[in-house]
Amino acid sequence: MTKDTLLLSFIVLLIPMASFLINIFFGNKLGRKSGIVGTFILGIDLALAIVAAYNKLFVFSEEPVIQTRIEWFNLGTVNFDIGIGIDNIATIMLVVVTLISFLVHLFSTVYMKGDRRYPTYFAYLGLFTFSMLGIVITNNFLLMYIFWELVGISSYLLIGFWYEKGSAANAGKKAFITNRIGDLGFFIGIMILFFTYNSFMFDDIFSGIASGKMPFNNPTMLTVTGICIFMGAIGKSAQFPLHVWLPDAMEGPTPVSALIHAATMVAAGVYLVTKVFVMFTADALTFIALTGAITAFMSASIALVQRDFKKILAFSTISQLGYMIMSLGVGGYTNGFFHLVTHAWFKAALFLTAGSVIYAMHESIHHKNDHHTDAQDIYNMGGLRKTMPWTYLTFMIATFALSGIPFTSGFLSKDGILAGTLAYANLTGGWHWVIPVLGYLAAGMTAFYMFRLTILAFHGEHKTEIARNTKENKLPILFPLVLLACLSFWFVYSSNPFEASEGWFQEKVVQPVSVVPETSQWKFLLPEMAEGQAHNQGDNPENSDVVQASPENTYLNRFHEESHHFHYLAMGISLFMAALGIMLAFMMYKFKIINAGKLEVRFKFLHSFLYNRWYFDELYQATAIVGTLALSKSLSWFDTYIVDGLVNLSSYIIRFVSRLTGLFDNYVIDGAVNMASTFTGYCGSKIRKLQTGKVQAYIVFMLLGILTMIYFFV
Repeated sequence: MTKDTLLLSFIVLLIPMASFLINIFFGNKLGRKSGIVGTFILGIDLALAIVAAYNKLFVFSEEPVIQTRIEWFNLGTVNFDIGIGIDNIATIMLVVVTLISFLVHLFSTVYMKGDRRYPTYFAYLGLFTFSMLGIVITNNFLLMYIFWELVGISSYLLIGFWYEKGSAANAGKKAFITNRIGDLGFFIGIMILFFTYNSFMFDDIFSGIASGKMPFNNPTMLTVTGICIFMGAIGKSAQFPLHVWLPDAMEGPTPVSALIHAATMVAAGVYLVTKVFVMFTADALTFIALTGAITAFMSASIALVQRDFKKILAFSTISQLGYMIMSLGVGGYTNGFFHLVTHAWFKAALFLTAGSVIYAMHESIHHKNDHHTDAQDIYNMGGLRKTMPWTYLTFMIATFALSGIPFTSGFLSKDGILAGTLAYANLTGGWHWVIPVLGYLAAGMTAFYMFRLTILAFHGEHKTEIARNTKENKLPILFPLVLLACLSFWFVYSSNPFEASEGWFQEKVVQPVSVVPETSQWKFLLPEMAEGQAHNQGDNPENSDVVQASPENTYLNRFHEESHHFHYLAMGISLFMAALGIMLAFMMYKFKIINAGKLEVRFKFLHSFLYNRWYFDELYQATAIVGTLALSKSLSWFDTYIVDGLVNLSSYIIRFVSRLTGLFDNYVIDGAVNMASTFTGYCGSKIRKLQTGKVQAYIVFMLLGILTMIYFFV
C-alpha cells in the first residue's frame, strides 16, 4: 500500500504536465475550452493529492518517509541515483500546490477571457504546477535542481506573459536573472555536497554528515555549504538582498501572482530550507534567521506607503516569507512550515480578491471608455464594499489572518513564530534580541498597511466614477475567494483557536533532529551547556553517571520549553502591535485624526525612501548593473583593440611576409627555374642544327669525334 501511495504521488506530479501538453499542442483548436480542460485536469489532480496526503498522514503515519531510488546513470565508480519520496511535509505541500493551482485555473477562466494567448496561458500554468510538484516530491538534490530551474523558466514565461508591454518583459527578465544569482550559490552548494559524499540523495548526504564526514574535512565548510544551499532560497523566496524581483513580478496576470506568491515559486525556497533543515549548522541557522528578520522588517516598511494594490500585497509576501525563514533559522521548524501553509490560503485569497477588484475596475473603465484611470491605484478606488460585498468580506477575512487577529490561522502560525524568536533570543542572548524586535515591528506594520489598504480601497466614498460603477463578479471568481477565506480560520488546524499545538498539523509536522555532529557548531547558542559538557567529558571520560546528551537535542528541547513559556507573552505583544497598527490606520485614513498628507510632507525623505523601496533598485542600478555594463564595455574594448588588434597585427605581418615570400617565389625561385628552362631551350635550339638528317654528315661527325678522342686519350 505504501508503494501505491508513492505511485499516486507520482501521478499527481505528471497530471499537470498532461495539461501543459494538451494546451500547448491543441490549444488553438480547443479555444475557450482550453481553460475548462486545464481546470478539469487540475481538479482531478487535487482529488488525487488529497487521497495521497490522507494515506500518508493518517494511514501510514508511522512511516517517516515513503520513497524509492533508481540508478539514472553512472560514470565509472560514481552512480547518479535519483528518486522520489513523500513525507508529511511533502504530502501537505501536494495539497497546497494543487488546490491553489486549481482555484487559479478556475479564476482565470473568467479573468483571462478574451486574451489572444488564452490556451498558452493555461499551458504555462500546467508547466508551473508540474515544476513545483517536482520540487515537492523529489528526494535528491539533482532532481530538485532540475525542477528548481523549471520553476524559474515557468515564472519567466508567466511574469512576462504580456511581453508586448515593456514593463512585463523587463519584469520577467529581472526575475529570471535575479534568481540565477541565488541559483548559482545553490549549485555550488550541491556540487560541494556531491563531491564530498558522492551522492545527490538526501539520505546519503545526511548520513554522511551524521558520521562526521565534513566538506574539505572542515566543519566550517559545512556552514559555508549550508549558506550556499540557502542562497537558492534567497533567490526563489525573495529574501534580502535578492528580494527586488518580486514586486515587479506583479506585471504578470493577477491569478499568476496568486499562484507565485501563495504556493509555487516563492514557497519553493522556504520548502527547501524545511526539507534539508537537519543539515544546517547553528552558524548557518543564525545567518538564515537574521536574513529572514531583516527581510520581514524591510518589506513591511516599504508596504506602508505604496499605492498599487498588488504591490502592497507583493511586499507583504516578501515580509511573510521573511517570517517563515526567520522561524526556521531560530529552530522553529514546525511553526515556519505551518506559516507557509496558512499563508498560502490567505495570501492567495488576497491576490485573487485583488484580481476581482482589478477585473471589476477594468470592466468599469471599458464601459466608461476611460483608459487613463489606473485600475490598481488604491487612491482611485474607495467604497468598493458597497458594490463588491463578497469580495470585501473575503478580503477582510484574509486581512485578519495576515494581521494575526485571533480566530484565524494566521494568528496561530504567526504567534508561534514570534514565541520562537523570543525563546531563541532568551537562550542565546546578546544581539540576537534584534530578531524578535524586528519580527514584532513587522507585525505592527503588517496590520497598519493592510488596514490602510482596506480603508482606502473598500471603505468611505467612491473616489472615482470608475469605482462607483464596479459590480460584483461571477461565481468562478467568487468561489475561490470564499473557499480560501474559509481555510483561513483556525478550525482547519486546531480545535483551540489560541493553541496550535492541540491540532493535527503540529502533531504531524514534527521537528527533526539535526544530523550535525560537531558540538562546536552549537557552542555560541548555549555556551554554558556546550562548555560544561566538554568539561565533564574531559574530567570523566569513562564516568557513566555523566549525562552526555547531544548539544543539538539539548538546544531543541530547551527551545521548545522556552517557546511554550513565552507563548502567552508573545501572543499579548503580538495582539498589542496588531491593535496599534489597526488603530493608527483608522486614525489616519478613516477618522482623519492624524493627517497622512502632512506627515508625508513633514517626513518627505522617509516617505520617498520607503516609496522607492529603500532605493535598492537604484543601488543595484548604480553598482551591479552599471558595473556589469562597464565591465562588458571594458571587455568589448579589450576584445576590439587588444585581442582583435593582435589578431589584425598578426594577419598584417603574415600578409606582409606572404607578399615577400610571393616576390621571392616569383622572381628568385621561379626566375631560376625559368632561366634554367630558357638556357636549356637555347642550347637545344643550337644543338638541334647539328641534326641534318644526312648520313654523310653523321659519318664526318663520327670521324671527328674519333680523332678527338685519339688526340686526347691516346
